Amino acid sequence: MPVADLPFTRRRLLGAGALLGLGVATGSRARAAGPLTVGVIYVGPKDDYGYNQAHAQAAKALKGLPGVEITEEERVPETNAVEKTMESMINLDGATLLLPTSFGYYSPYLLAEAKKNPKIQFRHCGGLWTEKDPKNAGSYFGYIAQGQYLNGIVAAHASKSKKIGFVAAKPIPQVLNNVNAFLLGAQSVDPAMTCQVIFTGEWSLAVKEAEATNALIDGGADVITCHVDSPKVVVETAARRGAFVCGYHVDQSPLAPQKYLTGAEWNWLPIYKGFIEAMQAGKTPENFVRGGLADGYVKMSPYGPGVGEAARKNADAVKAEMLKGGYAIIKGPLKDNAGKEVLPAGKAYPEKAAELESTNYLVAGVKGSV
Repeated sequence: MPVADLPFTRRRLLGAGALLGLGVATGSRARAAGPLTVGVIYVGPKDDYGYNQAHAQAAKALKGLPGVEITEEERVPETNAVEKTMESMINLDGATLLLPTSFGYYSPYLLAEAKKNPKIQFRHCGGLWTEKDPKNAGSYFGYIAQGQYLNGIVAAHASKSKKIGFVAAKPIPQVLNNVNAFLLGAQSVDPAMTCQVIFTGEWSLAVKEAEATNALIDGGADVITCHVDSPKVVVETAARRGAFVCGYHVDQSPLAPQKYLTGAEWNWLPIYKGFIEAMQAGKTPENFVRGGLADGYVKMSPYGPGVGEAARKNADAVKAEMLKGGYAIIKGPLKDNAGKEVLPAGKAYPEKAAELESTNYLVAGVKGSV
């Protein structure tokens, strides 16, 4: 059966299972005594060189764990389709831990399913779980802005125009933190650096991503990075135009071997293993999980041939500080790009500061608006 046909077939099976009622429920209870079944849901293809692939790599590693079974579904839109997929995984596959990974899955879809299925654990990537939400729900994320800060350091060393560019999907806090970090890392090398950001409005929109990349390069940017689901188009377009690239989500160096500088990557495996180990021990997984380089949730791609010795030493020294934990990228005195004070001198937001979860500004030097 082609993978592309799976979501449609799975949802049809769920409808048929609903007619059988008792038989489906009985099957779920029978499986509950066996291996722990984990359902992983992706908004795009698992081989997208990006966000979905990072999660899929972790899911693949989980398949080797004893007492664990993995069921997956890709290309599930951020609509009530994801509710049907979650219900299918619960009723047909016997899943008791669900990992819907895309940002738009959380509210209202995951929250609705968590209320309907109090014995099932739901953990979402990037959502902001609070005590008001169901206790069988939760969220996890990594402080990958640390990786974008290191990207910015390397970008500044490579840039000749002192202009860098950022292709972004949506102006949510996680994306804004990455844009800000990319420029602040560059400005730590050269305060004259600026960054143009273009928002495409969608997590995956190849035509707009190519247009945005070309527009940034036409505007003088000679190093490009991004926060979209699949950086493939951005990386290949930038390299084709002669610009350097800093990657995101996973290692995209095979797409642009000569122009890829380094990249900020996810490592979701430690988080997933933590959830599974808790459930296998009869415990409830944590509701709110966050961490960065020091926790092993974020890592950096190897340096490409365009990264000189000075850039390597600079980035490695900062990375060593980040690995100690508690590193603050956002620190005062700091203004946004409209001239408003974000932080006064002497105040800082270390990596786990709650304030970073509600970032709604672009720092001075970023050209663009929220």
